[in-house]
Amino acid sequence: MAYFTIVVVSYRAGEKLKKTLENALAQSCGDLRIIVKDAASDDGSVEAARAACPDERITWIVEADRGIYDGMNRAIRELDGESLVLFLNCGDLFYDTQVLAHVREEAERIRQETGARPEILYGDIAERRTGERFMANPRLDAFACYRNIPNHQAIFYEASLLMREQFDTAYRVRADYEHFLRCFFRLGIRPRAMDLIICDYEGGGFSESPEGARISAAEHRAVTALYYTPAQRARYRAYLILTLQPLRAYLAGSRLTAGLYRRVREGILKK
Repeated sequence: MAYFTIVVVSYRAGEKLKKTLENALAQSCGDLRIIVKDAASDDGSVEAARAACPDERITWIVEADRGIYDGMNRAIRELDGESLVLFLNCGDLFYDTQVLAHVREEAERIRQETGARPEILYGDIAERRTGERFMANPRLDAFACYRNIPNHQAIFYEASLLMREQFDTAYRVRADYEHFLRCFFRLGIRPRAMDLIICDYEGGGFSESPEGARISAAEHRAVTALYYTPAQRARYRAYLILTLQPLRAYLAGSRLTAGLYRRVREGILKK
């Protein structure tokens, strides 16, 4: 039984699938299992990755599915035991070879402190587009979750939690957001933050395209309506408007201003 399970969902990923697998296999903590759920790609990516990574720790599931979250759910059905599970997209990489070793140390420290490993444990990402570290909010409350949750490539879940609570495939780009809020509000889980960069995040996926952004905004409204009162949603929306959220998003995404924005934001979050 592996301490970690890394789930990689792919479709026509080209060289990115092989690079992501090679990166994961290079972790100094080798106590891991990798589940590749590929949606029957026809670009040769699966064959190339299999040839490059003939490792018995990799489980291959190659079959058609109904999208990324259906693929993630199919991978979840292959989980066993009580591993910590991370979903790593093709093209995304572990920040360095020591990431899993550090996460294991932190998880075991929390186990000694509380008597159990946290059901959700998260860290930060390094944005490849800006070259900056993006710090997840270390103190999650209702408003923090309304604004944004930690990046899913930096969240570790207990396998038993995922086996009980899978992703709602009615959402095309926000199923991970709905799942996180479900765990936070309905199950009362309080995720634990780590001061650690987990992932070198590629970005540029469907959710960041014009169509994806439109769907994401609509699904954010639908998901928050499930977990927040109308008064909360109105108050939080007003705050984001008054604090110029679109401008802040632009500053965070520009190579020219991302560094300054990051330093100001981290200073606020660490207070």
